[in-house]
Amino acid sequence: MREVHRQVVVIGAGIAGLAAAHRLLERGARVTVLEASGRVGGKLLPGEIAGARVDLGAESMLARRPEAVALAREVGLAGRLQPPATATASLWTRGALRPFPKGHVMGVPGTASALAGVVSEEGLARIERDAELPRTEVGDDVAVGEYVARRLGREVVDRLLEPMLGGVYAGDAYRISMRSAVPQLFQVARTHTSLTAGVRELQAKAAAAGQTGPVFMGIQGGIGTLPLAVADSVRARGGEILTRTPVTELRRTPEGGWQVASGERAWRADAVVVAAPAPVAARLLRAKTPGAAAELDAVEYASMALVTLAYRRSETALPDGSGFLVPPVDGRTIKASTFASRKWGWIAEENPDLVVLRTSVGRYGETEILRRDDSELVEVSRDDLKAATGLDATPVATRVTRWDDGLPQYPVGHHARVARIREHVARLPGLAVCGAPYDGVGIPACIASAYAAVDQIHGDLGGVQELTAHPVQSLHGGAGE
Repeated sequence: MREVHRQVVVIGAGIAGLAAAHRLLERGARVTVLEASGRVGGKLLPGEIAGARVDLGAESMLARRPEAVALAREVGLAGRLQPPATATASLWTRGALRPFPKGHVMGVPGTASALAGVVSEEGLARIERDAELPRTEVGDDVAVGEYVARRLGREVVDRLLEPMLGGVYAGDAYRISMRSAVPQLFQVARTHTSLTAGVRELQAKAAAAGQTGPVFMGIQGGIGTLPLAVADSVRARGGEILTRTPVTELRRTPEGGWQVASGERAWRADAVVVAAPAPVAARLLRAKTPGAAAELDAVEYASMALVTLAYRRSETALPDGSGFLVPPVDGRTIKASTFASRKWGWIAEENPDLVVLRTSVGRYGETEILRRDDSELVEVSRDDLKAATGLDATPVATRVTRWDDGLPQYPVGHHARVARIREHVARLPGLAVCGAPYDGVGIPACIASAYAAVDQIHGDLGGVQELTAHPVQSLHGGAGE
């Protein structure tokens, strides 16, 4: 084990900052976490509706990566880990709920037949042409929607890829970086002429590897309980977490360490981990590394809102499955709905007389819908739910949770921007950055980013180099975020 810094300040108490603090304490450091808001957890938020425990933010985590599930076990949540009760979802498109296609990688099929019933006959014929087309060069990066449209036609992007990426990033598939957001497909594009042949090869490798177990995992009581448990573990190990403590300045000390100020208060540290959103990180780093700050200023964010509705079970009949995704090309207001009581067995068990649903609204560039007040968002959600499922009951309770500038966007060239940020930051010993703006927006990606930051301030760049070479793909967890 490498020699550890004696005192470390972590700026930000989202899951990345908390994971960094947890790892630092394991290595023997003294840790203080400073959080501007009044709570820990960032985009992971437990709540309740009509007395039922629910998530008001992210609701699942990728289980095929080890970081998030392992951290949950380390902080005492092993007995509460639960996979989705059903992984069957639908696509609401062309006026009907249709079974979500199988045999694809993030919406990209291995064969045209995999999308039968969702894509038109003309669209299926266009997919078949992929095998005959000349190679499509992708260079250092390419927009995933642009590349897939060239190979398979726009219908695949508009009907499958857009709703899946929209659920992960609230973004536009024709802007999102394939290299950063869907690295599996980027490697296929670099090594194969035919995209569908490359997808079939990925599927064959996955089958040969014999991957078993659920792709996603939840936690009884909600994913939002994970940061609370990590925070409890940090405190139990001697770490300090201060909320309502916005950092106002970051200064170098004459001894080569750091001074972190919040108003009139200040902390001295041997090292600092900045686990804050890009605009906050840019402000804090501007004086010491203007190059990194300029790159962070260029990171864009999308806003969204989650509408949670509770119904009497006796008045509610829903289609099978965990919910549905909605292609933006269909012109609906909601982009997804999760039948939370179906998807998570613990919600149904704890609330046998209730049915809980979630809808999500808002994508990158969609500002008008998010200007509407809460009651309007509830009404448009109810209208779309009725059109999709026939649900016409009156909810017993509703909640709207707004995530303004909640999701960083990964446009073409994102990987290069992150590399430049880290190059600038690395010139300042004892400083590292981590979180959703860098290596993936999913929970495992944020935790992996935190661990790499801890390694970096101890002189080990292996974690950063691994994330640069192999970004953590943020998959869609079914229906709804």
